[in-house]
Amino acid sequence: MKDEWLLLQKQHEAYEFAALAVKAAAVGALAFDASFVLPLLVVLWLQEAIVKTFQARLGERLLRVERADGPPMQLHTDWLANRPRGRALIGEYLRSACRPTVAFPYPVLMALAWFQ
Repeated sequence: MKDEWLLLQKQHEAYEFAALAVKAAAVGALAFDASFVLPLLVVLWLQEAIVKTFQARLGERLLRVERADGPPMQLHTDWLANRPRGRALIGEYLRSACRPTVAFPYPVLMALAWFQ
Protein backbone atom coordinates (compact mmCIF):
# COMPACT_ATOMS: atom_id res chain seq x y z
CA MET A 1 0.00 0.00 0.00
CA LYS A 2 2.93 2.30 0.62
CA ASP A 3 3.92 2.14 -3.07
CA GLU A 4 0.37 2.92 -4.15
CA TRP A 5 0.21 5.89 -1.76
CA LEU A 6 3.53 7.27 -3.01
CA LEU A 7 2.46 7.00 -6.64
CA LEU A 8 -0.96 8.54 -6.00
CA GLN A 9 0.55 11.39 -3.98
CA LYS A 10 3.01 12.16 -6.76
CA GLN A 11 0.21 12.20 -9.33
CA HIS A 12 -1.98 14.33 -7.05
CA GLU A 13 0.76 16.96 -6.89
CA ALA A 14 1.33 16.75 -10.66
CA TYR A 15 -2.33 17.62 -11.24
CA GLU A 16 -1.89 20.67 -9.00
CA PHE A 17 0.99 21.86 -11.17
CA ALA A 18 -1.07 21.19 -14.30
CA ALA A 19 -3.88 23.34 -12.91
CA LEU A 20 -1.42 26.13 -12.19
CA ALA A 21 -0.09 25.87 -15.75
CA VAL A 22 -3.64 26.28 -17.09
CA LYS A 23 -4.05 29.40 -14.89
CA ALA A 24 -0.76 30.78 -16.21
CA ALA A 25 -1.93 30.20 -19.78
CA ALA A 26 -5.14 32.07 -18.95
CA VAL A 27 -3.17 35.07 -17.71
CA GLY A 28 -1.00 34.93 -20.83
CA ALA A 29 -4.10 34.86 -23.01
CA LEU A 30 -4.78 38.50 -22.15
CA ALA A 31 -2.21 39.44 -24.78
CA PHE A 32 -4.70 38.46 -27.51
CA ASP A 33 -7.74 40.26 -28.89
CA ALA A 34 -10.78 40.24 -26.55
CA SER A 35 -13.00 38.49 -29.10
CA PHE A 36 -10.58 35.56 -29.01
CA VAL A 37 -9.68 35.75 -25.33
CA LEU A 38 -13.15 35.44 -23.81
CA PRO A 39 -13.97 32.06 -25.40
CA LEU A 40 -10.41 30.89 -24.70
CA LEU A 41 -10.77 31.78 -21.02
CA VAL A 42 -14.00 29.78 -20.80
CA VAL A 43 -12.24 26.78 -22.36
CA LEU A 44 -9.27 27.12 -20.01
CA TRP A 45 -11.56 27.47 -16.99
CA LEU A 46 -13.38 24.27 -17.91
CA GLN A 47 -10.09 22.51 -18.66
CA GLU A 48 -8.80 23.39 -15.23
CA ALA A 49 -12.06 22.11 -13.74
CA ILE A 50 -11.48 18.78 -15.47
CA VAL A 51 -7.90 18.60 -14.18
CA LYS A 52 -9.08 19.37 -10.65
CA THR A 53 -11.82 16.74 -10.94
CA PHE A 54 -9.21 14.14 -11.89
CA GLN A 55 -7.10 15.30 -8.94
CA ALA A 56 -10.07 14.95 -6.59
CA ARG A 57 -10.56 11.36 -7.71
CA LEU A 58 -6.95 10.59 -6.82
CA GLY A 59 -7.45 12.38 -3.51
CA GLU A 60 -10.40 10.14 -2.69
CA ARG A 61 -8.31 7.06 -3.39
CA LEU A 62 -5.43 8.45 -1.33
CA LEU A 63 -7.76 8.78 1.65
CA ARG A 64 -8.97 5.21 1.20
CA VAL A 65 -5.37 3.95 1.05
CA GLU A 66 -4.51 5.94 4.18
CA ARG A 67 -7.45 4.37 6.00
CA ALA A 68 -6.47 0.97 4.56
CA ASP A 69 -10.09 0.75 3.40
CA GLY A 70 -10.31 -1.94 0.75
CA PRO A 71 -7.69 -3.87 -1.17
CA PRO A 72 -4.64 -2.04 -2.53
CA MET A 73 -4.18 -1.22 -6.21
CA GLN A 74 -7.88 -0.70 -6.95
CA LEU A 75 -7.91 2.93 -8.17
CA HIS A 76 -9.32 2.17 -11.62
CA THR A 77 -11.59 -0.61 -10.45
CA ASP A 78 -13.11 1.67 -7.81
CA TRP A 79 -13.40 4.54 -10.28
CA LEU A 80 -15.02 2.39 -12.95
CA ALA A 81 -17.53 1.02 -10.45
CA ASN A 82 -18.55 4.54 -9.41
CA ARG A 83 -17.89 6.41 -12.67
CA PRO A 84 -20.44 9.13 -13.37
CA ARG A 85 -21.81 9.26 -16.90
CA GLY A 86 -23.53 11.83 -19.07
CA ARG A 87 -25.14 14.64 -17.10
CA ALA A 88 -23.62 13.42 -13.84
CA LEU A 89 -20.11 13.66 -15.30
CA ILE A 90 -20.76 17.12 -16.74
CA GLY A 91 -22.24 18.14 -13.38
CA GLU A 92 -19.11 16.93 -11.63
CA TYR A 93 -16.95 19.07 -13.93
CA LEU A 94 -19.19 22.13 -13.50
CA ARG A 95 -19.18 21.78 -9.69
CA SER A 96 -15.41 21.68 -9.85
CA ALA A 97 -15.38 24.81 -12.06
CA CYS A 98 -17.44 26.66 -9.42
CA ARG A 99 -15.03 25.95 -6.58
CA PRO A 100 -13.28 29.20 -5.59
CA THR A 101 -9.81 27.71 -6.00
CA VAL A 102 -10.64 26.83 -9.60
CA ALA A 103 -12.82 29.82 -10.49
CA PHE A 104 -10.20 32.35 -9.44
CA PRO A 105 -8.97 34.26 -11.54
CA TYR A 106 -11.21 33.58 -14.55
CA PRO A 107 -13.99 36.14 -13.92
CA VAL A 108 -11.35 38.80 -13.25
CA LEU A 109 -9.46 37.91 -16.43
CA MET A 110 -12.70 37.94 -18.43
CA ALA A 111 -13.54 41.40 -17.11
CA LEU A 112 -10.04 42.62 -18.00
CA ALA A 113 -10.34 41.16 -21.49
CA TRP A 114 -13.79 42.69 -21.95
CA PHE A 115 -12.57 46.20 -21.06
CA GLN A 116 -9.30 45.91 -22.99
